[in-house]
Amino acid sequence: MLMQNSGFDSYQSVDLDAQAASANPHQLVIMLIDGLLDEVVRVKGHIESKRLEAKGKGISKCMNILIGLDSALDVEAGGELAANLHDLYEFCISELFKASSHNKIEHLVTVENVMTNVREGWEGFGQHA
Repeated sequence: MLMQNSGFDSYQSVDLDAQAASANPHQLVIMLIDGLLDEVVRVKGHIESKRLEAKGKGISKCMNILIGLDSALDVEAGGELAANLHDLYEFCISELFKASSHNKIEHLVTVENVMTNVREGWEGFGQHA
């Protein structure tokens, strides 16, 4: 069973690498948000199953994605939109910290809701760009 998962994980990794290599910056942001949302789902399962080490690693991955998204913002050129995204990313990082500290899924649901809305905004932006 482990070998099957390992092969599938390798396939997913190669597929993701190929997608990232051909993606434009807009598509990369959506891919990062999708990765964040996928990891939030996994973290929920870790909290429910009391797998604290895995939960911590997952929370760390989520925070790193948000930090990466935030660091890519150009606040000067992006103006109010970039400032608002910065605030949302910071809020989500705070919610992830609370989820980790208190093992509360409610904070993860908040992150899911916020980042799903951000993703929808990015999708809409891509259709108009």
